[in-house]
Amino acid sequence: MKLPGSNRLRTLPDGLWMHFSPSPADPYVDITCIEACSSFQNLLDKRSRFAPSTSSLLAVCPTPWLLAPARPEDALPVPRWRLIRMLHNEPAAPLVLPVRDARVLFGLKRRHYEGFAQSQIAQPHEFFCPMEALTAERGHEDPEMRALIARASAAANFMRMP
Repeated sequence: MKLPGSNRLRTLPDGLWMHFSPSPADPYVDITCIEACSSFQNLLDKRSRFAPSTSSLLAVCPTPWLLAPARPEDALPVPRWRLIRMLHNEPAAPLVLPVRDARVLFGLKRRHYEGFAQSQIAQPHEFFCPMEALTAERGHEDPEMRALIARASAAANFMRMP
């Protein structure tokens, strides 16, 4: 079985939210990765991939992804690159940015989630939820999920943002 990224030793999360710097003078991206874990072994492997380290991470946004519509269902679809405020011209090459902050939301099977929550401590960049919360229809409207995502925000670490 060939897994995404496995032939090049890359980490490709199951889901990814990206917050791009607003300024071309200070280019970076903050990321929140979403990882669905089907076993404890899978969880431990994924936790090790996102453990803090002294090496740098780079996010690569391929040109076709940047040029694709952000919301294809819109009457007048806007390409993704136009929503990234640091970009002022249509990209002709991939956008490669340093990752300033990385956080991870792990989805666990219910029995794994309950056991893990009772006996383990999450690292500051880690967040956990039952898998059903990730896959629930309209799960993004669930008050508990919204509160968890709000706590995962980099802005949550500050009294108020300037």
